[in-house]
Amino acid sequence: MKNSHIISTDNTAKESEARALRALLVLELVSSSTQPVTPSQIGMRLQIPKATLARMVDALVESNHLTRLVGERGLIPGPRLAQLALQTIGNNAFKRTCRAVLRSLVQSIGETCNLTALDGDQVIHVERVETSEPLRLNIVPGSRHPLHCTAGGKLFLAQMNLVERRELLDRLVLTKMTSQTITDRKTLDRELDRLRDKMVGEDKEEFVRGMVGVAVPVINPDKKMVAALVCHTATARKGLVELMEFLPKMRLASNQLSGLFVANQTT
Repeated sequence: MKNSHIISTDNTAKESEARALRALLVLELVSSSTQPVTPSQIGMRLQIPKATLARMVDALVESNHLTRLVGERGLIPGPRLAQLALQTIGNNAFKRTCRAVLRSLVQSIGETCNLTALDGDQVIHVERVETSEPLRLNIVPGSRHPLHCTAGGKLFLAQMNLVERRELLDRLVLTKMTSQTITDRKTLDRELDRLRDKMVGEDKEEFVRGMVGVAVPVINPDKKMVAALVCHTATARKGLVELMEFLPKMRLASNQLSGLFVANQTT
């Protein structure tokens, strides 16, 4: 009887852990989607029983972690989930470790490096370490910039599935920032297809005249891109071809940052 009680307790604990993990997976799915997600879509992707999912969604909506769109069944991140994301990005331990990785990379290649994340239809600069060179772009963490003309933004677009990319680009205004900015939709699609195969993002003076940049993805254990590691420089010092020579070092740093995101998710 004693052994059966232990087995029963262990099973209860495992079931409780599984329920908690399911809620986190639902939040991850909704927050990573560029479009509202319906409960049926969540159930299909995560294989959660309909009744269980309905109770879970009701609880997450009631707690303001998710929000139902008025008149629709679609779910989007709620204010508490958005607040949690901002708190995670602003966490001192996270920022210190992130800056340590970026600082080491900057010391190695001599150019400014930053970590960016997808924020709706823009990229947000999460953390940044500047080069000591006098010519540099003045950007502060928390700044938001367009997707279609920045190295990190183009990388996010390139790595999306084609349906998500099309729906997002349908909403974007392809503002011309410089003479090099791609504002033609078909041309941009071809460029994104090329970058998708290379697993990089490129800014060929498309955002700021006289500045070029490259980006590599930060990938989580589920093989999803969670951030972009970006390096940029003034063309007076280096061209894009020279910047691309840093890709091996950037990929090593992105692997370190991937470990940081895993550690952050599991603490």
